[in-house]
Amino acid sequence: MSYISVSSTVNKFLRWRYLSLPQGDKCQITYVWIRDTSNEMCSKTRTVDSEPKGIADIPEWVFAYRTERSVAEMLLVPVCMFRDPFFLDPNKLVLCEVFEHTREPAESNHRNSCDKVLQMVKELRPWFGMEQEYTLLGVDGHPYGWPRLGFPKPQGSYNCGVGADRAFGRDIVECHFKACLYAGIKISGINAETMPSQWEFQVGPCEGIEMGDQLWMSRFLLHRVCEDFGVLATLDPKPMEGDWNGAGCHINVSTVHTRGEGGIEHIERAIEKLRNCHDEHIQVYDPHGGEDNKRRLTGLHATSSIHDFSAGVADRGASIRIPRLVAHNKCGYFEDRRPAANCDPYVVICAIASTCMLENNVNGLK
Repeated sequence: MSYISVSSTVNKFLRWRYLSLPQGDKCQITYVWIRDTSNEMCSKTRTVDSEPKGIADIPEWVFAYRTERSVAEMLLVPVCMFRDPFFLDPNKLVLCEVFEHTREPAESNHRNSCDKVLQMVKELRPWFGMEQEYTLLGVDGHPYGWPRLGFPKPQGSYNCGVGADRAFGRDIVECHFKACLYAGIKISGINAETMPSQWEFQVGPCEGIEMGDQLWMSRFLLHRVCEDFGVLATLDPKPMEGDWNGAGCHINVSTVHTRGEGGIEHIERAIEKLRNCHDEHIQVYDPHGGEDNKRRLTGLHATSSIHDFSAGVADRGASIRIPRLVAHNKCGYFEDRRPAANCDPYVVICAIASTCMLENNVNGLK
């Protein structure tokens, strides 16, 4: 079986004894940010004199960014606040944008440019929902619950499975679910995925930039919950080679026009816009220009081929899926199944909004 971390064996009751001590009027604020283009998440915590009532009450902060040659001070600018499921009320988690000392957005700060695009299409009230797949690993990198030697039974009974021989790590998954609800994440569901030790949670629908904020914070919570259990969560799009499913981050998209009467026509126009920009989207649907997705989008294991664009009703092997009920009702949303599990949601949302919703794309969602 997979190895768990040494720190996870620490006496949690003793830990809770200290965490439950009163803290007076003071408040702990944990700043969360994306370190660099590797999409690695970081955090650190400070004390403030009182509970903040809103994001404007939370001061900016700095962190030291180390490169091979130097150390730079980067600025953390709070943009979104959540309840803290680890320190509990009145303490907060704060998602931050990262800026250079010149106040120019850092290279990893894709939120800034995404928000500018979304402001240009805000009258369309774009809704997004993202389905985050991930895989649980031991600290040795071996899939959690898998035999040390050999493999578990082949795929077929794990998806939404129940039972100790089918669901590996449910305690971790359900604790993450509760942590998200406490924090105020719009988590809408969870399920076991097709590969054993692989799971999915869904966030949304969220309007505009909130989608990226919510998904990044839910990812942070996932890594923190896994830390308590002594395991890892990987967003690698193809963590196990061979006849095993990869991991994606499907995104569901709609606007006031697609949700309204006759919306299917707007959906079909959007699909054609996406067809014409397939290669451009593939390049931004994972952090490495499509190289990660190349291992996953093979045309097998409920994926489309990375080289071809396709769309269809209820087709989970297509690039774009139109849900069956949407086709029946002739309005609603479409699902882009191409983004990899390790995508930056801000980049994906920005690409879709730019392709389908901007004013100059007259044949898009508007």
